[in-house]
Amino acid sequence: MTGYVVAGVVLLALVVVAAVYNRLVARRNKARQAWSGIDVQLTRRADLVPRLVETVKGYQVHEHQLLSAVTAARARIIAAGGPRESGEADDALEGALQRLFAVAEAYPDLKASDNFLALQTELSDLEEDISFARRYYNAVTEDYNTTVQSFPVLLLAGPLGFAPREFFKADAASREAPVAEFDR
Repeated sequence: MTGYVVAGVVLLALVVVAAVYNRLVARRNKARQAWSGIDVQLTRRADLVPRLVETVKGYQVHEHQLLSAVTAARARIIAAGGPRESGEADDALEGALQRLFAVAEAYPDLKASDNFLALQTELSDLEEDISFARRYYNAVTEDYNTTVQSFPVLLLAGPLGFAPREFFKADAASREAPVAEFDR
């Protein structure tokens, strides 16, 4: 009789571990999928940057430093590995693009260019998509982290290889408005 009780307790423990594991896997996969959504949008924006730089190049021959900063920020986005690195690279690219658009105000022909206007609209749409993907990723990550850190799941999460994920967030410097310099 005690053998059946022990077997029942062991079976119940295995069922609980399996249920917890499956719940953690589902939430981790959802967080990975949400991260993939951010990655896709950041890649789309990074692919748009060379077209934007080429359009601006003809008008702003003496704005070489700014164009170099935009190109370098794009390279950081492509090389970024995780939420923290991608967030920092995204902040750098966003700041460089804001400075680029601020400087573009000084060039009426550029502002009136159909190609520039189309790229600016496409970039604006991408910014909205990135913002949505960030919010979704952070919501899914919060759900995952809450599950991983809640009792009694936290007793099994660590040994099963589940750790909290990083949120995608902007650093303090990127929250400040960029300064446009018009020295010529």
